[in-house]
Amino acid sequence: MTELRKNIDYQQLVSKIGDKYESAKSNIVKAVNTEMLYAYWEIGKYIIEFEQHGKIKADYGTHLLENLSKDLTIRHGKGFNRSNLNYMRLFYYKYPICETLSHKLSWSHYYELLKVEDDIAREFYEKQAIIDDWGVRELKRQKKTGLFHRLAIGKNKDEILALSKHGQIAKTEEDFVKNPHVFEFMNFPENYQYTETDIEKAIINNLQKFLLEMGKGFAFIGRQQRITLNNRHYFVDLVFYHVKLKCYVLIDLKIGEVEHEHIGQMKLYLGYYEKEMNEETDNAPIGLILSEEKDDIMVEYAMLNDSSKLIVSKYQLYLPDLEQLKNRVKEIMDK
Repeated sequence: MTELRKNIDYQQLVSKIGDKYESAKSNIVKAVNTEMLYAYWEIGKYIIEFEQHGKIKADYGTHLLENLSKDLTIRHGKGFNRSNLNYMRLFYYKYPICETLSHKLSWSHYYELLKVEDDIAREFYEKQAIIDDWGVRELKRQKKTGLFHRLAIGKNKDEILALSKHGQIAKTEEDFVKNPHVFEFMNFPENYQYTETDIEKAIINNLQKFLLEMGKGFAFIGRQQRITLNNRHYFVDLVFYHVKLKCYVLIDLKIGEVEHEHIGQMKLYLGYYEKEMNEETDNAPIGLILSEEKDDIMVEYAMLNDSSKLIVSKYQLYLPDLEQLKNRVKEIMDK
């Protein structure tokens, strides 16, 4: 028996069987999720068709879900409370064509999506969940931070509609911009006098959440990456590589307002990485300065006629006011 276990072919057999077994289990889970998704859509359809065909008196219509919940729970157990039935009904109402449903998303995903009242925002979150392979927890977080509205601010009406229909896919450095970036996951105590080093450490300690905020495609390279020029040392706070854009992304973190010398320093970093670090297949690096405040006019003048891929964007350490964000996007859409 011991000799058999040492045999390479035997070990490969064990691996093949194990891989097949795990793959089958995964496929079973996916198949069950898909079947349940279609079942809940059908249930919603049955309820709405029953209502529309007037098969009960109007006086009893308000009690339909309540009675269904009681009777179905008696027959089939959990899963048919009034809230669930209401969302199944809403599921069919919002997605009347079954073929438009994505098998990549579970009922739990759609349950969260149905909580988004605005159709344009809901379509964006659905598309982005598919593109970035969000779990339900990630979807909840992106809704909570108002990702759609933060991306939409600064775009025109047509661009917002395109964002909703196709999602956000990084094609240029401008696609990194959010208004603002939200780092609520740092959980600094109220009135805590944090430093740039504190923010940097908090990002490293919550790297997965930071990458979720930044978007798909980032690979972490390192922190405090040293650059030596003329016997003087400089340090880039965070360095990433974007696998889709095929370039380095250099990030500097600033407390308070960004100054023109910060922009000049980032230009130095970008020049060094392009000349010294880039391989032949790499594109020009992107620089991202994240600050609490910025003067748009100063930034415009500091970067006038500048061809470098440099972005200055704001961040905040608390959740945004969603109603305020929604109102700003609504103003754009109503123009």
